[in-house]
Amino acid sequence: IIMAMWGILMTSLICTRQTDLKSLIAYSSISHMGLVVAATLIQTPWSLTGAVMLMISHGMVSSALFCLANTNYERTHSRTMLLTRGLQTTIPLMATWWLLLNLSNMALPPTPNFWGELMIMTALFNWSPWTIIITGLGTILTAAYTLHMFLMTQQGHLPKHLKCISPTFTREHCLLMMHLLPMIFIMMKPEL
Repeated sequence: IIMAMWGILMTSLICTRQTDLKSLIAYSSISHMGLVVAATLIQTPWSLTGAVMLMISHGMVSSALFCLANTNYERTHSRTMLLTRGLQTTIPLMATWWLLLNLSNMALPPTPNFWGELMIMTALFNWSPWTIIITGLGTILTAAYTLHMFLMTQQGHLPKHLKCISPTFTREHCLLMMHLLPMIFIMMKPEL
């Protein structure tokens, strides 16, 4: 359990240093799965319920973030976050998707990620109160690298080499909506 929690911190620290967008999303998934591993090893009803909820919701969020990273790549031909800044000014609806999914990745209420992480952290705290330090640091680091990812891709001045960017397509919005709808259903009826 301690190794899984140590993995949360290490992969979160790796995420804070990433410049590649897809690598950051991938390491973020590994960090979240550290919580799932720790919860599975505890074997309490709360931890197992939280683990299942976090796996399902993070599967939706992570997949949608990879879709967004691909839409950025199709327009900028780069995965480096420094070269893809300022996209909010050219494709503002995608910035909305980025914001919604990054907030969900940070486990803000009322997203299923929040409820899953809360249940896992409560079970870990009941197992050992010292785990709150590691999970708290992991939560802070998750917020830091997720906000960094959003700010690096959406805010700032558009680089000179990106003056002609194609608009978003309906298929991209439909694909992202297919990720968001199950999460909304889980928010409305978590017992599903």
